[in-house]
Amino acid sequence: MPLPESTAVAAALRTAMGKLTRRVKLEDQMPLGQVAVLGALDRSGAMTTSELAADQRVRPQSMARAVGLLMEQGLITRRAHPTDGRKSLVELSPQGQALLEEERGRRADWLARAIEAELTGEERELLARGIGLVERLAAHQVPPTGRTDAPSAGAAGR
Repeated sequence: MPLPESTAVAAALRTAMGKLTRRVKLEDQMPLGQVAVLGALDRSGAMTTSELAADQRVRPQSMARAVGLLMEQGLITRRAHPTDGRKSLVELSPQGQALLEEERGRRADWLARAIEAELTGEERELLARGIGLVERLAAHQVPPTGRTDAPSAGAAGR
């Protein structure tokens, strides 16, 4: 069971990260769901519509509509699956990649301006040092709640 201090920090961090993520996404000029699909294809490469739906936690029918809209806009393309002729893969088009980079650029620009406007030099340095900590937390694999058969990474080294 986590220490009370860790639980309090976790709750505050989750809340702050959620607020920051929602604020940064306000800079997007295309619908959030479409940006999410383009981002998933950029991170993971070509996928089937079913794989995309599972990745985005939406129904396959909903993803099929989103894929259709993105294809109509020329942001993704479809090609045959290399090993299963019954399936097709969707992937980012060059236009989709460029648009995604524009969206990410707007987000990064807003965040950079906010950092400069709101934080002192010392605070900016502290924030920069904290990025590595957040990256470590994001990479940490915690067993599902209730499991006692798998020791945590910290316990294994004791």
